Amino acid sequence: MALFLAFFIFLNISLTSAQVVSKPKSLNETCIGDGSFFLEIGIYRDSCPEAEAVIFAWVQRAISDDPRMAASLLRLHFHDCFVNGCDASVLLDDTQGFVGEKTAGPNLNSLRGFEVIDAIKSDLEAVCPVTVSCADILAVAARDSVILSGGPGWEVQTGRKDSLTASKTAANNNIPGPNSDVTTLVSKFQNVGLTLGDMVALSGAHTMGKARCSTFSSRLNNNGNSNSPDINVDFLQSLQQLCSQSDGNASLAHLDLVTPSTFDNQYYVNLISGEGLLVSDQVLVTGDDQTREIVESYANDLMIFFEDFRRSMLRMGSLGALTGEEGEIRKNCRTVNQF
Repeated sequence: MALFLAFFIFLNISLTSAQVVSKPKSLNETCIGDGSFFLEIGIYRDSCPEAEAVIFAWVQRAISDDPRMAASLLRLHFHDCFVNGCDASVLLDDTQGFVGEKTAGPNLNSLRGFEVIDAIKSDLEAVCPVTVSCADILAVAARDSVILSGGPGWEVQTGRKDSLTASKTAANNNIPGPNSDVTTLVSKFQNVGLTLGDMVALSGAHTMGKARCSTFSSRLNNNGNSNSPDINVDFLQSLQQLCSQSDGNASLAHLDLVTPSTFDNQYYVNLISGEGLLVSDQVLVTGDDQTREIVESYANDLMIFFEDFRRSMLRMGSLGALTGEEGEIRKNCRTVNQF
């Protein structure tokens, strides 16, 4: 109980410091949906009151052991929601006769944090069996990862069910790639119901984490085009040096070299300086006047970014949610219950 109270004291402080809107007072304000489903704040308040405290404790431990895990858990939620909605399909393992999403191009040898989700689920099953969905664990763990890295807090709407299936094809097709231009990025986001503004705000998650050289190798080919004011030759040369090592393609570079483990607006400052690691990062400045204007506003005002990121995370977290009679509450996040 002490841990549970401490968590919510910490969350309330984070919500206040990030200037996030306080908890809505009416059902209409706490729900996301089009009438066919609802996600609510505090759905586990009676059925599993320890749920968010358990999740927070595990996320805190994981990030303490490996600061990169904050970005990894946030990315798990993103990759889940972009494939048929936020239904924990990304967590399903391949079995005989079933192909999941883990071996899709954007996920293979890239997604991390599955063991952290397993540990959280195991503890929650011991405390309140078949109550908290894996999809909700992903959503809450993503929020906690942001808070614990210095970012904004928000109250996560819960009530998602877990999917009974997955789609490797959708994972390959729906998740934006690291070499995407602005048109492709906007299209991928709009295809799932998110806007250009959501795309720029959610790209700010790249203020944490690392990427393999293989994901930004095409960025290095621009080194010779030094006439462009958006090309930072020194930055690109430092990346070329990193990636020219014997294990170059497996080498990791910080997405934000300045504050790699802190959730802040430095990512956008870097873009303006030509220090976006991925092609899909730097094009937000070089590829479109509208996205550049948003980038500049975030670089100049941390709180504007925090508020927009919070809002876009809530919007993304509602995508394709399974509720009611749809889906199930998995006992093990890696497999559907009938298996």
